[in-house]
Formats: sequence, C-alpha cells, structure tokens
Amino acid sequence: MQRGNLVKKGQFFFIYDTSPHLVLEDKTKRGLEVREHAFDEKYGVEADKGVIHDMDGIGHKVDIRWYFPQTKYTLDQVTKIAEEMESRYKAIRDMTCPDDD
Repeated sequence: MQRGNLVKKGQFFFIYDTSPHLVLEDKTKRGLEVREHAFDEKYGVEADKGVIHDMDGIGHKVDIRWYFPQTKYTLDQVTKIAEEMESRYKAIRDMTCPDDD
C-alpha cells in the first residue's frame, strides 16, 4: 500500500487520506504479509487481508487495512470505526495484561 497523508492516529490505528479513499490501518497487524485484497462484509468496503496462525498452527484470515471510499464515508465515520476497534484492543489488553499501561 502506498501511504497517503496521515490524518489521524491512535494507539492501535492509523488513518490515511489516499484520495479517493480513507484507509484505516490496524497497527497490530504491521508487518503482516498481504495475502489478498477482498471485500470486507462487516464494513462493506475493500480490505487487505493477511493470515495469522494460532497455537495449533491453524491459519485465520484477518483484516490489515480497509479502504473507505470518500464518496461514501467521512473522516468522522472512519474515525468512529477506528475508535471502536481501539476500544476492543484496549479491553483485550486490560484483560490479558492488567498491570501494563
């Protein structure tokens, strides 16, 4: 992915303006190889997907970044999605690492 202008960032995400898209990138997936570019059912947009493996060696497809068309999504809408993702990751961190801040 060619990075555009960074317009917003959080602890777990970046949002880039790559006109004609706003690209939401999951920072927890940095370095993960893109295996496919496909439609994401949850958000109804195109997404880069990679594969992570669990402790049993089973591969699971995960989203790395989403491409939100600026004709349909505003920065505020993408930011809301990013902040929801950030809240989920913070909750997971708090459950698994309660002493880390």
